[in-house]
Amino acid sequence: MTVIEAINAGTTERRRVADIARDLGVIFAQRACETTDEDKFVADNFALLKASGLVEAGVPAELGGGGATIDELAAMLRTLGYHCGSTALAFSMHTHQVAVPAWRWTHQKATAVEPLLKRIATERIQLVSSGGSDWLAGSGKAEKTDGGYCITARKVFSSGAPTGDLLMTSAVLESEGEPATVLHFGVAMNSPHVKILDTWRTLGMRGTGSHDVLIEGHVVPEAAVAARRKAGEWHPLFHIIATIAFPLVYSAYLGVAESARDIAIALAKRKPPNHHVIELAGRMETELTAARLAHESMLAAIRLNAPSADTVNQVMIGRQLVARHAIASVDLAMELAGGAGFYRSANLERKFRDIQAARYHPLQSGPQAQYAGAMALGLPVDRIF
Repeated sequence: MTVIEAINAGTTERRRVADIARDLGVIFAQRACETTDEDKFVADNFALLKASGLVEAGVPAELGGGGATIDELAAMLRTLGYHCGSTALAFSMHTHQVAVPAWRWTHQKATAVEPLLKRIATERIQLVSSGGSDWLAGSGKAEKTDGGYCITARKVFSSGAPTGDLLMTSAVLESEGEPATVLHFGVAMNSPHVKILDTWRTLGMRGTGSHDVLIEGHVVPEAAVAARRKAGEWHPLFHIIATIAFPLVYSAYLGVAESARDIAIALAKRKPPNHHVIELAGRMETELTAARLAHESMLAAIRLNAPSADTVNQVMIGRQLVARHAIASVDLAMELAGGAGFYRSANLERKFRDIQAARYHPLQSGPQAQYAGAMALGLPVDRIF
């Protein structure tokens, strides 16, 4: 019996995606402990994610997918993060790229996204997000050519690139006398004009395969441009993206912090308790609870089903608090564990390294504080990012 047959044995009902993630997570955690090269992409884990049906979990059931809600997807990623941070973070980049068009199809009747969602459901294609390269300012160059646009770009933080099928990205079109326009489109990763650069050598989240992707001379047909917007300012599409994506991404980090907590508690219990140990445990629990509450606030913003500047503010305040308190809780976990936690065999130091990546997603602390402050004062936030 294969791993997937064992996971699905005994039931024909739709299983909760978090339950599937929990079963897979045991395997992923063992692999993470045994690996001798953390810089290697977690390709075997992604193969199991695909075989288990989690790749299409967020596609509406009417279009052939798993029909999982965003709350269920968040629980799935949180569970994966508990077992393997790299797998969870890389998979969150695919998952949010599915969740956004699924939300648009469900709540905005956006039929234009149907072909993509159906491909994910039937072909189980993996989407790659180019992370910080494709934030509001955009990056890369689009030049008008016959029937479309010639793209030149280098996209950083392209998580899951080694096994990805479709890079969801954008480039900036400059026209004389007109504001710069960002064009959004997908690029097949097997295009002869696409090259993965082996650049991912990092402190933590080493297995995400978030290499740079180089695009040189790929032509995007006019009809393949999915959206256009002004560069460097918020657009309704980005209200949707920011509201939905970041609660999913930070689910992975919350899972990492919860795993660190459990490891630290187990190590601390090996020694006689004293006032210092008890206090450290209490401080860790408090920080982790704060992260959980902040994450719940992020998810609550999605449940409003009305993405806007206000929901972005709620999500980004939550994102800042999840990062701050999750990092603090893992810091305390290291201290609570004592010297035993410094050994790689305890698996705690990897959690400590992985949680550091929570600092670097938008909105980082400066822009987030500016955004929240401007909202509080009734000032424009269109260009704060």
